[in-house]
Amino acid sequence: MIPPDLGKMTQLHELYVSSNNLVGEIPKELAKLQFLLELRLDGNHLTGHIPREIGALSDLEEINIAGNKLRGSIPRELGECLKLRYLNMSRNNLEQSIPLEIGNLHFLQSLDLSRNFLTGDIPRRLGTLHSLDTLNLSHNQLSGSISPTFDDMAGLISVDVSYNELEGPLPNIPAFRNAAIASVRENKGLCGNITGLMHCPSTATKGKDGDKNLLLILLPISGCLLALFLALCVSCIVSRRTRRGETDLIEGSSKCMFEIWNYDGRTVYKNIIEATEEFDAKYCIGMGGQGRVYKAKLQTGEIVAVKKLNEAPNVEMASRKAFEREIYALTEARHRNIIKLCGFCSSSSHSFLVYEFLELGSLEDILKSEQRITMFDWNKRENVVKGVANALSYMHHECFPPIIHRDISSKNILLDEEYEAHVSDFGIAKVLKPDSSNWTSFAGTFGYAAPELAYTMEVNEKCDVYSFGVVAMEVIMGRHPGDLISSLLSASLPSSSDSTIPHCSMKEVLDQRIPYPEGDLLGKVALMMKITLSCLSPKPEHRPSMQQVSQGLSAHCSFLFNTLESIKLEE
Repeated sequence: MIPPDLGKMTQLHELYVSSNNLVGEIPKELAKLQFLLELRLDGNHLTGHIPREIGALSDLEEINIAGNKLRGSIPRELGECLKLRYLNMSRNNLEQSIPLEIGNLHFLQSLDLSRNFLTGDIPRRLGTLHSLDTLNLSHNQLSGSISPTFDDMAGLISVDVSYNELEGPLPNIPAFRNAAIASVRENKGLCGNITGLMHCPSTATKGKDGDKNLLLILLPISGCLLALFLALCVSCIVSRRTRRGETDLIEGSSKCMFEIWNYDGRTVYKNIIEATEEFDAKYCIGMGGQGRVYKAKLQTGEIVAVKKLNEAPNVEMASRKAFEREIYALTEARHRNIIKLCGFCSSSSHSFLVYEFLELGSLEDILKSEQRITMFDWNKRENVVKGVANALSYMHHECFPPIIHRDISSKNILLDEEYEAHVSDFGIAKVLKPDSSNWTSFAGTFGYAAPELAYTMEVNEKCDVYSFGVVAMEVIMGRHPGDLISSLLSASLPSSSDSTIPHCSMKEVLDQRIPYPEGDLLGKVALMMKITLSCLSPKPEHRPSMQQVSQGLSAHCSFLFNTLESIKLEE
C-alpha cells in the first residue's frame, strides 16, 4: 500500500510508484505535497475513491492513475489543478459524468478517461481546451451529441470516442475528419464523412407545397447568383495565374494537412519557410534515413526543430509511411523523456514535422566532443540512462497498444540544457497490435540493432532492450562498445569455453576523460553497468523488460567495494 507518511515529504517534486502491485487506497495525505509536479500511480491494484484533496496540489502538471481498480466519480476539485498538462485515469471503474470543472484545465495537452463506466454528455467546456492534442474517451457509456464547441479545437490531432452511446454529427476539424473508423465505431448514431461511418442526414426540405413554391422562387435567384459566382471564380483564376512566388507558396500551404498546436498554423508555415530560406542547407543541423532536420527561429522568437521528409521519387512512399508513423507514435506517447511534437505539415510542396528544439543536440554529439565531454559527469550520465529507460518502459508497458521504437541509438537521444534525455526519431517505430503480424523488414542502425534481427524479422520489445543496452554502455564507456559486444557474442557461442562476461575490471571500460566515480556514485555506476550488461545478452529471453530496467535503475542499492579495480564485469 502507499504509506500515508509520504505526505511528510513536503519537498517532493515527483512520485513514481507505477507497476508495483500496490493495493489499498490513495492516501489523502498526498495532498500535503504542495510542491508535487508529477504523480504516477498507474499499473497497480489501488481501490477506493480518488481523494478530492488532490485538487489542492496547485503545481501538479501530470496525474497518471491508469490501470487500477478505482471507483466512484472523478472529483470536481481536479479542476483546481490549473497547471495540469497530462491527465490519465483510464482503465479503472470510475462512474457518473465527466465533471464540468475539467474544462478549467486550459494547459491540458492529453486527457485519457477511456475504459471506465462514465455516463452523461461530453461537457461542452472540453471544447474550450485549445491546448489539448490528445483525447481518449473510448469504452465508456457517454451519450448525447458532441458539442459544436469542439469545432474550435484546431490543436486536437488524436481522438478516440469509440464504444459509447454518442450520436449526431462529428465536429468539423481535422482530428475527426482524418480519424480512422476505429476511433468512432460502436456508437448509437454518429455520422460524418469517414469511410465506414454513415453520412449525416440531409437538411434539405421535404415535399410540402409551401416549400415547393419557395423553391420555384429561389431557383431563378440561385441561378443568377451561381452565374455571378462562376464569373468571379474565372476572374480570380486568371488574376492568380499572373502572380507567382510567395503567393503560390501560401496558397500551396492552404491545401496541406497542417496543424501547429497553440499557433496560427498558416502563419507558422510561412515563418518556417522564411526562417529556413526554403530549407537552405546552412540551416541543416542533422540528417537521417527519412529526411533532414533544420533549425528555425519563428517570429515569436521561439526556436523549433523542423524535420523535412525526403522528396526523391524512390523514397517518397517510404518517407510518407515514416511520416505517418512518427505522427501516430508521438501523439500516442506523451512522456517527459520523449521529444515533444509541436506540429506537422503534409502537402504537395513540403512535408515536415515541427519539434521542440533541444539545446545540447544529440547524445552522440556530446560523447564525440572533447570540449563538451568534461561537463558530462557521472551524475548526468546516470540521469540520461534513467531517462531513456523510463521512456522505453512507458512505450512498452503503458501505451496501448505498445510502441516499439526500433532505432534507439545515441544519435536519436537528444538532451536539453538540464541534460534530460528525450527519445526522438520515431520514423520506423512499430505499434504491436495483438491481432496482426509483428514481422517486418530490417530497420534500425547497425551497431545498435539486436543480433537476432540477422536471422529473424519478428519485432518485439526485446529488440529495443538490446539497443538501450548499447546506448547505456556507450554512455559508460564514452564510445561505442563494439569490442565489448563482440566479446559477449563470441563468448556465447557453443564452441566457446569462456564465460559470457569478459574478464576485466570496471575501471578498464569506464570513460577516462572524466574523473572516476567515488563513494555512493560508484555504487550507482556499478548498478548501471550490471543492468546494462543484462540488456546486452545475445539471447532475447535472457534480457530484462524495460520496466524491470527502469525500476532497477531507480532502486536504492548500496554496493561496498574497496577499490574501483576490485569491481569485475563478471560480478
